[in-house]
Amino acid sequence: MTFAIEKALVTDVPAVYELLKQLSAKGLLLPRSYVNLYEMLQTFSVARSEGQRPGEIAGVGALQVAWEDLAEVRSLAVPEEHRKNGLGRRITEALEDEARKMGIRRMFTLTYAPVFFQKMGYRVVSLDSLPQKIWAVCFNCVHYPNCREIALVKDF
Repeated sequence: MTFAIEKALVTDVPAVYELLKQLSAKGLLLPRSYVNLYEMLQTFSVARSEGQRPGEIAGVGALQVAWEDLAEVRSLAVPEEHRKNGLGRRITEALEDEARKMGIRRMFTLTYAPVFFQKMGYRVVSLDSLPQKIWAVCFNCVHYPNCREIALVKDF
């Protein structure tokens, strides 16, 4: 099966919400509200298999610029049926390419799946080593201050 990675459309938000909700219920990532998804829509990319229409997605990921040379891979989500075909890697690579085009020299992620990112060249770092600007999101998290996510960084 082939997939196209493209910028998310407004019509994708319900499918993105449901996918993130399913995976957050399993403790694999943090949930996002509809309001947040609409507000941050321009940061999201989706994967569609051939024949899928807007609103039908096979995976999702977001690129959030955090600082002048730093961006975050957020909300990377691929349903179980698409996990072993490299779709998560393809979405992450597309986000990294987008970051490079913007002049970003370093990517980070906060994740419950560090092995996936380590296979892509990310290295584990202390959460404290990241700029305080990223903590604004952390303060609103349901897990703050007992964060269980692992911080990883990749330099380009």
